[in-house]
Amino acid sequence: MQLTWYGHSAFKIEFAGTSILFDPFLNGNPSFPQDLSVDQVADGVTHVILTHGHDDHVGDSIEILKKTGAQLISNFEICMWANRRGVENFCPMNTGGMVDTGSFKVALTKAEHSSSKQGEGEAIYLGNPHGVIVEVPGKKVLYHMGDTDIFSDMALINEIYRPKIGIVPIGDRFTMGGRVAAMACSRFFEFDTIVPCHYGTFPIIDETPDVFHAAMGTDADKVRTMVPGTSIDL
Repeated sequence: MQLTWYGHSAFKIEFAGTSILFDPFLNGNPSFPQDLSVDQVADGVTHVILTHGHDDHVGDSIEILKKTGAQLISNFEICMWANRRGVENFCPMNTGGMVDTGSFKVALTKAEHSSSKQGEGEAIYLGNPHGVIVEVPGKKVLYHMGDTDIFSDMALINEIYRPKIGIVPIGDRFTMGGRVAAMACSRFFEFDTIVPCHYGTFPIIDETPDVFHAAMGTDADKVRTMVPGTSIDL
């Protein structure tokens, strides 16, 4: 299973003919590699998962979904909003449920954040924010936390799903900062691999993962700091 980061919270995981794109904020993303295009990222995508409705997560999803025919997986409100904009292949979900897509199972978890899209002169409500669990047969369980603060029910998420790969927001201001994100990882999870995200995009959030690395202490060797546009094997 291969993981590629495109900056901010945009990731792609690829395995056995399946290509899942998370939160594809590409155009307008200062950390998106300039030598890549949306079409290159979208090539071969089979599923798009949106954690919540903020513009820096919805990003280019409508364009990608309509062009590729990929299936949108998200909460009910986001799926209905996308359908009104011409997306026909969608899988609506909500907190706690799990869906078997055939090549993987997906569940939405709680996240401590908000979810709306700016447009038409006001904020459009797009349901609750979520984290995402992805279970691929024979592979380690992946948990994309979305945008979130720490919360004690992370212990239940670990107990139910046993994720070993964590994609963790660390940028502060809108999500956990590095110190709190490290506390969440150490206190509630038993990750083998931790990939920090949601930093280095805008000046008002942390520019580097240094605080997170330092706070991870003896578990810092589990952290895989990626450069946008690069991939790692999981």
